[in-house]
Amino acid sequence: MDNREEVREFLTSRRAKITPEQAGLPSGSRRRVPGLRRSEVAALADMSVEYYAKLERGNLAGVSPAVLEAVARALKLDDAERAHLLNLAHAADGSDALTRPRRRTTRQWTPHRSLQWTLDAITAGPAFVRNGRMDVLAANQLARAFYADVYASPHNQANLARFNFLDPTSRTFYPDWDTFADVAVAILRTEAGRNPHDKDLHDLVGELCTRSDEFRTRWGAHNVRHHGTGTKRFHHQVVGELTLAFEGLEMAAEPGLTLTIYTAEPGSPSEEGLRLLASWAATQEADATGHSSTS
Repeated sequence: MDNREEVREFLTSRRAKITPEQAGLPSGSRRRVPGLRRSEVAALADMSVEYYAKLERGNLAGVSPAVLEAVARALKLDDAERAHLLNLAHAADGSDALTRPRRRTTRQWTPHRSLQWTLDAITAGPAFVRNGRMDVLAANQLARAFYADVYASPHNQANLARFNFLDPTSRTFYPDWDTFADVAVAILRTEAGRNPHDKDLHDLVGELCTRSDEFRTRWGAHNVRHHGTGTKRFHHQVVGELTLAFEGLEMAAEPGLTLTIYTAEPGSPSEEGLRLLASWAATQEADATGHSSTS
């Protein structure tokens, strides 16, 4: 993930998404592309065309926050896109030693006992911790049951993006598969901006680009987003349809990790579904424990 290429493709893709009308400019009749021209972005950002062209070629090293904010304003970036631009600029300021892909140790990260206690204390909904690569690193009993399809195949490696794009079961588990696919890629793209030299992330993206046309197309769109709250639909193999709200909480003690909790509306069929799933999970665990103690 070359930083200059990332910057160039991100800025170019954002410029292509803004129409002259959205920017308050006349559309004209001789446009070859629907988006803004470089000269128009430069004018909106109050800088020379030459300077903006330099930025769009990927040269963000040493660029001031004021200039980045002007570009973000001209391109009408949302909060997630603005943060991504700042992350790309920060990466551009790194030394040569930092520009080589390095392997992070997050995959071997082990939750503190107190964190696992906290997860286990959440009994009404699935709760789990993931990193920016979408590896599930810790989970409560209900989350392990909820993601039974993810854990069922060792090829998924407890990675939600790999499950989404490479496991056919995901098409059933996620009724709104395209939406989940968009979100997964946006999360990985955001992580690439934060940690552009993460070797594990390079490997995952390379694998998904090679094996999934759906992923490769989405990756090329350079879309990013904040993924903190919302509602999603699932179809679980045991309890059927579930509509769940979620909250994603950044972990202050472990930067880069997110605690996600799913809950159902009180009194809804989905709440009853989670109760049934919890009962099923307890039975499965009891059977497994009984089997291991007699073997």
